[in-house]
Amino acid sequence: MALAMDFKTYVEQACRAAEEFINIYYETMDKRRHTIVRMYLDKATLIWNGNVVTGPEALSNFFETLPSSEFQINMLDCQPVHEQATQSQTTILVVTSGTVKFDGNRKHFFNQNFLLTAHSTSNNAVWKIASDCFRFQDWASC
Repeated sequence: MALAMDFKTYVEQACRAAEEFINIYYETMDKRRHTIVRMYLDKATLIWNGNVVTGPEALSNFFETLPSSEFQINMLDCQPVHEQATQSQTTILVVTSGTVKFDGNRKHFFNQNFLLTAHSTSNNAVWKIASDCFRFQDWASC
């Protein structure tokens, strides 16, 4: 029974971390996008509607090309990833969906999946994006 409680606690901690991360991520996208690359690992991969972007410089260039945004998150789900699958690196999978308006245009529905890994700094632990997959859900009408 103790193992089940430990896993439940692990899931609860992952979900709290995911909520905090998502709040920071989308606020940064909408209000301080020039700093968003700091949330990604140097070797992180972004797949934006099927287009692959890898590395800090490419990510920075990509985010600079996006018009201003207003994200609204309607759903958040998360789960810890088993350490055997991540070489003992603390990792969580975060799934979001919602709407986004770019530069005042009409709203688009989207899904976004993040693979986050925990990294220790001198002061605390921070979550970094290892993989990010974004997809419009109403692409056919874009």
